[in-house]
Amino acid sequence: MSIRFDRVSKSFGTKRVLDEVSFDVKTGEILFILGRSGMGKSVTLKQMIGLLKADSGNIFVDDQEVTRLNENQLAGVRQKCGMVFQHPALLDSLTVFENIAFGLKTPQFIKRQGGPLPSEEIQRRVQQKLSLVHLSTDVLERFPSELSYGMQKRVSLARTLAPSPSYLLFDEPTTGLDPITTNAINDLIHDLSKKLQVTSIVVSHDMACALKIADRVLVLDQGKILAHTTRAQLKLSKEPLIRDFLSETLALLPPEERAEARAEVTAT
Repeated sequence: MSIRFDRVSKSFGTKRVLDEVSFDVKTGEILFILGRSGMGKSVTLKQMIGLLKADSGNIFVDDQEVTRLNENQLAGVRQKCGMVFQHPALLDSLTVFENIAFGLKTPQFIKRQGGPLPSEEIQRRVQQKLSLVHLSTDVLERFPSELSYGMQKRVSLARTLAPSPSYLLFDEPTTGLDPITTNAINDLIHDLSKKLQVTSIVVSHDMACALKIADRVLVLDQGKILAHTTRAQLKLSKEPLIRDFLSETLALLPPEERAEARAEVTAT
């Protein structure tokens, strides 16, 4: 299984955010898509599941060309791709249990399963996914408004995991979080990707996290791919924008970590 972009272009009015972009996502890897604001990172992610349509080019998910699918046909692709949006987007009128179970009761999921899941199996899956994001069953009967923002993010992730997608798509998953919670969410993305053996694509501004957990990093700028490489090779880049990203990352580190990280970047 894989995702592939072949000469994909996308414009909004006169602004071309993607200009014949081509890349692939390897099965089982964690790919970070980095770049400045407005450079097409989230647009790229949304095109994978048909939330936005490419102007030209082809996008393949498991060798299925998605750019020409209608809404009914896209439902099957979206079952494979779990999307974690920038904000938790939980349903306020539903409990945590009902939010996580929501995707297990959709017509698309029931059709894929060949019938509805027994209530006991839904209960088991909800509790299992809650455990994976390090939340206890104590929160199951609570409503989103009763949870901290960081806990809401975890519930949102558990909801995405419930239908067992093959791909996890994260759109700025640490926006609005404090540094401690940010690190916890980033570690969670890594651990879940490896434990569940899923392919993860993370749109982010967080170069520090990319250098910590990404298998490969794709950098977008002015509609083009500036780099698509491993963490180690990224540190060798002479591109000014990438060097700026690296410098900003070092500046944000605690003093005790900064010297070590700077030495590592310089050595590469």
